Amino acid sequence: MTLQVAYSPCPNDTFVFHAWAHGLIPGAEVPEVTFADIDVTNGLAERGELDLLKISYGQLPWVLDEYVLLPCGGALGRGCGPLVLTREAGEPADLTGRTVAVPSERSTAYLLFRLWAATAVPGGFGEIVVLPFHEIMPAVRDGKVDAGLVIHEARFTYQQYGLHRLADMGEAWEQETGLPIPLGAIVARRSLGRERLKELAATIRSSVRMAWDDPEASRDYVLAHAQEMDPAVADQHIGLYVNEFTADLGEAGYAAVRGLLTRAAAEGLVPAIGPGALEF
Repeated sequence: MTLQVAYSPCPNDTFVFHAWAHGLIPGAEVPEVTFADIDVTNGLAERGELDLLKISYGQLPWVLDEYVLLPCGGALGRGCGPLVLTREAGEPADLTGRTVAVPSERSTAYLLFRLWAATAVPGGFGEIVVLPFHEIMPAVRDGKVDAGLVIHEARFTYQQYGLHRLADMGEAWEQETGLPIPLGAIVARRSLGRERLKELAATIRSSVRMAWDDPEASRDYVLAHAQEMDPAVADQHIGLYVNEFTADLGEAGYAAVRGLLTRAAAEGLVPAIGPGALEF
């Protein structure tokens, strides 16, 4: 059976997985790829529908019985956290009772937002509206929602929509914990077996290295799926989200994931994960 894989059309994912998806890694099976927004892949993982997926770390505690966290290929770093945007400059307390658009209620962005808002917005925010991430900034600009929680290249483009940065969730996380920001995880079915999982991790690492060795090789693939993104913005996106943690989570990466999920579980936002649940 062909391996069923899903990841987003965002530049960091298409950059990372280009070599693998195009059969450029000797001896590696070529997967069947589905492109989907993070809210969709989170749902696919929860229903156990595909073999390997890019999901939110905020979704991870719900799927660990069936999927294992791979130590590479995901998005985790520094200075790359989600932003809260508004039409007018203001203070966090201005969100009290307001409608906020988010990319997914199981997204890491929303999890970081909930942890931040618990102290920064003591009056509590209002309604949460889930929108595909590329629709959030237009919705804020057009007054359909009061604020938007944005991810990805929105860090570089929100001013083009005339919006203001109310808060940086990653900045708040890093200041409080000193840890990098966990954003997107790569998970694979446990039922694939230990040896195949190790092979998949090695394949993903090879794909990452090949992308770094020849960045131009993936350029057409990246831009074809980047939703008419300016090539310079796509390059910024890749430079920010594809880093040493993409090749290997390492000690700091695992500490960040455990720290986020442990704190979130203590607040009742996600199920608690058992000891060793993140081990590969």
